[in-house]
Amino acid sequence: MQCERCGERPATVHMTRIMNNKKEQIHLCAQCAREQGELNFEPFSVQSLLAGLLGSGFVYPAFEQKPKPESQPICQNCGTSFADFTHTGRLGCAQCYETFREALNPLLRRIHGSVYHTGKVPRCLGRQVHTRRGLAELQEQLQRFIEREEYEQAAVIRDKIRELKRELSGGDDSEHQKDFA
Repeated sequence: MQCERCGERPATVHMTRIMNNKKEQIHLCAQCAREQGELNFEPFSVQSLLAGLLGSGFVYPAFEQKPKPESQPICQNCGTSFADFTHTGRLGCAQCYETFREALNPLLRRIHGSVYHTGKVPRCLGRQVHTRRGLAELQEQLQRFIEREEYEQAAVIRDKIRELKRELSGGDDSEHQKDFA
């Protein structure tokens, strides 16, 4: 296939554009694509990703306007400033997370969906770990219902807790009876 622009060289750049629900395919040689600006892109880097997420007009939340470099918080442990982080995309040490918490939390929430790391669970333990997590959540719910004197809902949660404990103990009812006697 020949370049659609010059018609002289083989097309090595193949692009598909969809605009207003109309599909357009373009086939260019490398030289024409470069001249047309289709090959002008920068390689991906974590720093450029973070800079894009922070935005050039990002303001440290503790300040109403963009702070002067001398007024920005600086990590007492390693000396990294928030401006250093926005330029490099890297924090200097573990203490930086605490120093810049106010600014990092919204960023981490945007990237990861949460500010807490929950980690992965090995497959062989997955069901048991999830059951234990569910059990802890149910016990918290049970306590809240009891505090609010909503005893009917507390009884339902209590029954669910018994069932989960039975699952965890491998279906042995004798241990179950000990816990709730």
